[in-house]
Amino acid sequence: MSQTITLTSAHDGFSFTALHAEAQGQRRGAIVIIQEIFGIDEYVEADVERWSALGFEALAPSMFDRQEVGFTAAHDPEGLKAGFKHAVANGLDNAMGDLTACVNHLKDKGPVFMVGYCYGGAMTWQAAGRIDGIAAGSSYYGGQVAASASLTPKCPVICHFGRKDGHIPADETKAAINEAQPQVPVYIYEASGHGFNNDGRPDSDLADAKLARERTLALFMANGAG
Repeated sequence: MSQTITLTSAHDGFSFTALHAEAQGQRRGAIVIIQEIFGIDEYVEADVERWSALGFEALAPSMFDRQEVGFTAAHDPEGLKAGFKHAVANGLDNAMGDLTACVNHLKDKGPVFMVGYCYGGAMTWQAAGRIDGIAAGSSYYGGQVAASASLTPKCPVICHFGRKDGHIPADETKAAINEAQPQVPVYIYEASGHGFNNDGRPDSDLADAKLARERTLALFMANGAG
C-alpha cells in the first residue's frame, strides 16, 4: 500500500512530497516513477502499485509542488494547460534536483531504475543524461526527447511512442533519437496514441501497454534487478 512521504531536493533544499510503496515479495530494486503533466493522479497511483507488486520499491515524486502542492488535473484541455504552465515554471534544474533526491533516497538499498510518462518521459531522458546512480531508464512518449537527443544517457535507456499519437510524430522522433544515439532502442506501438500506459484511456491499447511494460521490466532485469 502506498503512502505519501517528504523528501528534500538536492538542488535548493525544497521539501516536496512523493508517493511511496515498499517492494512486495522478493525485492528487485527500486524505481522512480515520473508523472505525466497531470500530476500524481489515479494512473500514477496505479503504476506505483504495479511496480511495487513486481518487487520494486516505488517512489513517484510530485514534480510541481513548488507551484501547487498536491497538484492533479483532469486529462482535458484545461488540465493540459494547467500542467504545462507548472512544468514551464518549474524548469529543468528544479526537476533534476528533485529526481536526484529520489535516487539518493533509494540507492543505498540496491539498483535504482526510472520510468516516466509524457512530461515524465522527457524528464527520464534528461535524468539519464545528467544524474549519476540510475541503473536504467524507460521513457514513454516524451515529447521533448527528440529535441534533446544529443544528451547522451549515462545508463541504458529505451523509448516508447504510439503510432497514433497526435502530439509526437513517431517516425520522425525515432529517426532523430537514433541518429544522435544509435544505441538507444526506440519502439513504436501501432495501435496506440499518447498516454497508452494509462489503462482505460482512449489512446490505450492493452496489448501495447503490456508489451511496453514487458520490455521495460526486461531492461531492468538485464541491468541489475534481482
